[in-house]
Amino acid sequence: MTAASDRLLRRLEWQVLRRLDGRLQGGHRTVWRGAGLDFSDVRAYTPEDDVRHIDWNVTARMDEPFVRQYTEDRDLTAWLVLDRSASMRGTGRQGKDATLNELAVCLARLLTYRGNRVGAILFDNRHQRVIPPRTGRDQVLRLTHELDAPAPRAEAGATTDLSAMLRLAAATARRRSLVLVLSDFIGDPGWERALALLSHRHEVVAVRIVDPAELDLPDLGMIFVEDAETGEQLLVDSGDPLLRRRLEAEVQARESGLADTMNRAGVAAHRVTTDTDLVDALVDMVRRTRRRVR
Repeated sequence: MTAASDRLLRRLEWQVLRRLDGRLQGGHRTVWRGAGLDFSDVRAYTPEDDVRHIDWNVTARMDEPFVRQYTEDRDLTAWLVLDRSASMRGTGRQGKDATLNELAVCLARLLTYRGNRVGAILFDNRHQRVIPPRTGRDQVLRLTHELDAPAPRAEAGATTDLSAMLRLAAATARRRSLVLVLSDFIGDPGWERALALLSHRHEVVAVRIVDPAELDLPDLGMIFVEDAETGEQLLVDSGDPLLRRRLEAEVQARESGLADTMNRAGVAAHRVTTDTDLVDALVDMVRRTRRRVR
């Protein structure tokens, strides 16, 4: 592994993970639970439970919903599915790709801290890289090295095939695992079914990485707006009230649609903007995931 990879990991361990120690109760080992496979008992259903765990036979006999409980594995296998497509690439330290890289390294280090295994899938349309799951700091260094390398040049005019990315994750993760998908979820439509199929077998957490300008276009006068996927450019007046209202409506519709998709698929969804402090983002992610599990 390169010296640059080691420096990046050490910086994140010092700047992010060290600060997390005092803010995550119970230490790193309880950030995420194992994905147990052994049935242990049934109990009465509560609104926070996953409907996929309802035991319909017991429910029919008792005339009220019951859910199955499973014994958790002590060791967790996790997969990081990392979108390296054109729309994720940026310039400078605040780009979506930089945020994805740092977040992925931090998640990998958190998950391997107590012996859990972590693998990764680096995806764009033409290039995929699979890192088999292993544990230990050396595995995090290997991931850091892969992320630190320049991403392959994207295919001109192509949009991200998110369905292919999610299908690759389903085919690669053969045993039940925790799957964390880090992406801006910008790409070809029709990926919802692939997400639902992935979450049917695995515990899926979607981490959507967003540039704040995608949510609220700054008023900068006449500017060129470029489609990050296709490279198409358009000259617009960013201060035009009509344009701003249309963009705001489109953003709200997109946010609502994504939330509905994640909810229907039974996926824990988080949004991380490129200007968010990573410590705050990770703490919020862990707390919200714990509340959902309860």
